[in-house]
Amino acid sequence: MNARPDATAPEIIAMGREALLQESAALADLGAGLDEAFVTAVRMIHDCRGRVLLTGLGKSGIVARKLAATLTSTGTPSQFIHPVEAVHGDLGVVRDSDLILALSRSGNNREVVALVARCRQFGMGAIALTGASGSELAAAVDLVLPVPVEREACPLNLTPMTSAVAAMAMGDALAVALIRLRGFRTEDFAMFHPSGVLGRSLLVKVSELMHTGDELPVVHRDLTLRESLPEIVDKRLGGTCVVDDEGKLAGVCVDGDVKRILLERDDALELPMHEVMNPRPMTIEPDLLAIAALRKMEERERGPVTLLIVAGADGRPAGLLHIHDVLRAGLL
Repeated sequence: MNARPDATAPEIIAMGREALLQESAALADLGAGLDEAFVTAVRMIHDCRGRVLLTGLGKSGIVARKLAATLTSTGTPSQFIHPVEAVHGDLGVVRDSDLILALSRSGNNREVVALVARCRQFGMGAIALTGASGSELAAAVDLVLPVPVEREACPLNLTPMTSAVAAMAMGDALAVALIRLRGFRTEDFAMFHPSGVLGRSLLVKVSELMHTGDELPVVHRDLTLRESLPEIVDKRLGGTCVVDDEGKLAGVCVDGDVKRILLERDDALELPMHEVMNPRPMTIEPDLLAIAALRKMEERERGPVTLLIVAGADGRPAGLLHIHDVLRAGLL
C-alpha cells in the first residue's frame, strides 16, 4: 500500500467515511440475518440460574468485558473471565448453574476453546459468538450465534475492526432483548448506578433538594408588595409563594413580576400581592425526580422558569425548588 502523507482533507474524510459505511453495512446485514439462534441465545441467558461468564482474547476479550458490564448493569449478573487466567486458578469461580458466552472472530483460539471445554465438564451451558460456524469453538458449544463479516474495515483486512463492531453490536442486541424480557425499568437501572451523573439523575428526588421550613418564602395574598419584599429579599430565592387565609397556595410572585409591576404602576409598592402575583404558578410533586423538574422548568411553552413550587397534598406549598438547586446537585 502506498503511503499518503500528502493526502488532502477531502481525501482523509473519504477514508473515514468509507470505513463507517463499510461497518454500517455489515451491521445492517447482521440485523437482517437474525434467526432462531438469536432467540435461543436470549432464552438461554434469560433462564440462566447463575451468572453469564464472558470470555475472549485480544479484541474479542475487550468486547467481552464490555458486554459483561452491559449485562450486569441491566439485570443479568455477568462476569468476564480471562481464558488464560482461568486455567491458572480462576476456574474456582465457575458453577454448574453458570453459562459461558465465548467470543472469538476465528473460533479457533486454543485458550478460549480449552476454557469452554473445561466449563462444559462442570455441566455449564455454552454459547459461541463467532464469525466461523465451522470452527473448533463452534463444535464445542451448545449454540452458535453467528457474527459473519465478509471483510474488515482495515485496508489490509487484518485488524479486527468490523468484526469487533459486529460482535459488540450483537452483544448489545442480546442486552436489549433481555432488558425487555425482564421488564427492566429506569428505577432498576438507577439501583445499579447509584453514583455518577447518570445514577444521581435517576435517584435524586425533588423532596431532597427543595427549600422548606424557615427557608421557604411565603406571604399572604392581602399583604402589600412593600410588606412582602423583605420575605422575597431575605430568603434569596428570587420569589415567594402567595397563600390565602387557609394557607393554601394562591399564586407565586417572582423577581420578574416585581420588576414588571414597578415599571407599570407608580403605586406598585402599595398593591396587594394578589394583584402582583401570578395566579397560575407551575407546581411539581415532591416525589418526582429532580431531573424531571429541571426539564419542566426549561420546556415551559411560554419560556423557561427558575422556580417551581412543590405542592403539598393539602393544597399548601410544601417547598420551593430553584433551578440552581438542581444544577448544584450535579445532575447534568
